[in-house]
Amino acid sequence: MQQGSFIWGHREKQHRALDKWIDRVWLAVLLFAAMLLFSVNLGSLPLRDWDEGTVAQVAREIWNAPAGSMRWLYPTLGGEPYFNKPPLMHWLIAGAYSVAGMSEWTTRFPGAILTALSVPLLYCIGREIFRQRWAAIYSTLIYLTMLPVVRYGRLAMLDGVVVTFLLVMMLCVLRSRRDLRYCLGVGVSFGLICLTQGFFGIFLGAIAIVFLFWDTPRLLSSYYFWTAILIGIVPPLGWYIAQLWQYGYAFAEVGLVNQSLNRVETFLAKNSHAPWYYILELLKWTWPWLVFLPQTVRLTWENRNLSWAKLVLVWGGVYLIIISLMAAKLPWYIFPIYPGLALAFGNLLADTENSSLIPTYPRSWVITLSILAVVASAGSIYFSWGIPPKTDLQLIFAAIALTMILAAILAERSDGQFLRILFWGSYISLFLLMKSNYWVWELSETYPVKPVAAMISRAKLPVKKIYTSFPYHRSSLDFYSDRTIIPATLGELQYYWYYNGKELPYFLLNSDALQNLQLDSIKVIDQAEGWKLITRETPRV
Repeated sequence: MQQGSFIWGHREKQHRALDKWIDRVWLAVLLFAAMLLFSVNLGSLPLRDWDEGTVAQVAREIWNAPAGSMRWLYPTLGGEPYFNKPPLMHWLIAGAYSVAGMSEWTTRFPGAILTALSVPLLYCIGREIFRQRWAAIYSTLIYLTMLPVVRYGRLAMLDGVVVTFLLVMMLCVLRSRRDLRYCLGVGVSFGLICLTQGFFGIFLGAIAIVFLFWDTPRLLSSYYFWTAILIGIVPPLGWYIAQLWQYGYAFAEVGLVNQSLNRVETFLAKNSHAPWYYILELLKWTWPWLVFLPQTVRLTWENRNLSWAKLVLVWGGVYLIIISLMAAKLPWYIFPIYPGLALAFGNLLADTENSSLIPTYPRSWVITLSILAVVASAGSIYFSWGIPPKTDLQLIFAAIALTMILAAILAERSDGQFLRILFWGSYISLFLLMKSNYWVWELSETYPVKPVAAMISRAKLPVKKIYTSFPYHRSSLDFYSDRTIIPATLGELQYYWYYNGKELPYFLLNSDALQNLQLDSIKVIDQAEGWKLITRETPRV
């Protein structure tokens, strides 16, 4: 009997060792795939407006700050105090500038690499909550091949980094249920979220609290848990106290109450959307994985007494309700939902494959994949008609179409290989998109920023503020020109021109604005991309 127990124990140890080895292999493969997808062609395109330009400019001012200026603690934007967010991300980018110089690549690199780490982290969460390894694998591959995850993760934004810290927090939450030492990881990661995203991190912390209240309420009464939370919030709380000490009421009004949303509203003009705004965002950008949504919802609800279902329901439900009720709605606010959504989809696929030896896939999957194939084929044909044809977009849509056609055929035949085709095809299509010059498509919505910024820089103007007839603020233009370009109405421009005192006014105007203003004594300094940099011949006395 003792010999049998020994042999059984030895085999169990071998099985655990093999499991760990397989997990390490998958982690390495997933990390490599994520690093490749998140880093390819990273610095080829200019920084986009609002988020990237602002983050880069704050980071540059930290990097260029004289020694002993404490700019790292009291960041500025255009020389003015920057209250919008704590500066963890800006510190990382400033560090990249100090090592490899200032460029688009170094601006995006810290956030892209940190977001890439969220891919193996999601695999670890999947292994923690699912009994089947393939559920974790499918979840991670779905997350890796979601277009918003890759695109926003590559941009110099806060959201990808926040999601990585969120996944660390949730992994520690899950493991703290059996080992209280992981509570420290919960507190530290929550503190990093708040040091990146500010008080908005409280909403992400609510996901963990609600899940524990439903699944493991005893942990909420643990002294270790709340002590770890207090330890974690010390750094962000210290930063807020330092700002209050330095700026007083100005920071309390802007940094704590308004969170500088006025500038976001100026950029987007009208950002108040209906409560179902984020539902529409999911419907627009989460294909082809939304094919599995109806069955996923049913399976998750039927298993709502299990921990994985509780986590998915809370992760998606609580956060979606919070951001849907907020007045300001921006597309990237939904980023933290994608990991939870991927976990739900991945579990459905693994459950479907294991339900029988020859699974029968729902007819709706075949129909939807076929529709996607037709749409992608139409896109490929459309982009081949231009003069010259947009070859990159033609190839991308052709890759998507081929993927959907093969997946639909295999799904119709109840061949499980359709999932492999779907994963590989989605990954390759995303890789082709990131390799092209179309992955930051917002750049095509207005005039090219770098030639105009180069024109302003060449002029070596004696002022830091320039007024423009462009309707909204372009933070990327501020960054590249190292000036503050202020939007103004025609009436405001006329006032600045005639009543600017002895100081010469400097305007950036397009042809229509210049014609409508009918200014006198105009001196054209330079022009580029249909924009003219002008000033008065002589100052008014």
